Amino acid sequence: MASPPLSVAPSSGPPALWAGVVAIVLTLVGWSSIPLFLRHFADSIDFWTSNGWRYGFSALFWFPVLVWGLARRDLPVGLWRAAFWPSVINCGAQVCFCWAHYKIDPGLLTFGLRSNIVFVTIGAAIFFAAERAVIRSPGYLVGVSMVVVGTVGTMLLGDGLPRGATLFGVILAIASGAGFAAYALAVRHWMHGINAIQSFAAISLYTAVGMVGLMIAFGDRAGLAALDLIGRPVGAGESRLWIDQFSLLLISALIGIAFGHVAYYFSIARLGLAVSAGVVQLQPFFVSIGSLMLFGERLTVPQWLSGGVAVAGAGLVLAMQHVRKHAAFDDLPPDHVAAAATAETQAPEDARAGD
Repeated sequence: MASPPLSVAPSSGPPALWAGVVAIVLTLVGWSSIPLFLRHFADSIDFWTSNGWRYGFSALFWFPVLVWGLARRDLPVGLWRAAFWPSVINCGAQVCFCWAHYKIDPGLLTFGLRSNIVFVTIGAAIFFAAERAVIRSPGYLVGVSMVVVGTVGTMLLGDGLPRGATLFGVILAIASGAGFAAYALAVRHWMHGINAIQSFAAISLYTAVGMVGLMIAFGDRAGLAALDLIGRPVGAGESRLWIDQFSLLLISALIGIAFGHVAYYFSIARLGLAVSAGVVQLQPFFVSIGSLMLFGERLTVPQWLSGGVAVAGAGLVLAMQHVRKHAAFDDLPPDHVAAAATAETQAPEDARAGD
């Protein structure tokens, strides 16, 4: 018998509220650090190796969830079959996402990832008839238009038009946005009704197998180049840390793929999906500030303004979805409202911007 899905109805009381606030702040900080980690390691290891080690290590974190489910015999029927195609799509999106960090800077990349809202809209309109009403609403269309205009502006209003490797990086960023949109739609289609934690654990395991396999096939020395990071210090002089580069690589996997998702699910349970997803939209600003401090990435004023428009548009889209869902709740019998709210956790990856 499948475990009951997580409830997303915000828990009552100040302690629950503050716990949710702390969780979503940790999610935002953790997910904002991932592009910075990937850019840091781009000078040391190839992207196949980076993906393979990070996802392989994070799978060890999620594996006990599946072992516990097998031991209790409460894993959902058809879990492995349902998780297959979302995992395949996730593998493709992760390859584009990680590869893009080797071509363009993190700030520009994460602003470009707002384009996934556009692809989600197109996919939802095609595959989910229930979504077409909110997609046709003026507020939603304005939000999507803001995302398109803001994303294009961020990409084109720099010091020079993208060309060569930078242009390829922009293409990879948009491709990863499309991939993550397809992944969110796939999760919604194939994983509907399955506990979110168990869903992500199964998808993570499948994705880890794919990433490790690609690393062995295409990575430098089949991924063993990452072992050269062992003993290599992080920082220099007084800023030198107590860990080495290899440990930092593994820690980045825990922060982004393991702990980040746990904190995100926890925040959804305390604050609701609309608030949690809205806060995560601030990620590009945090990444851009971090990239400026660490790597000297400087976005022009028009790029910052365009990025702000894109993020505001994404927030408007999320707000319109939230309003639409609550309007639908008003038409439901009281005993159906809780069940409808619970369904929000079935595809919490909608707000993801990559691991």
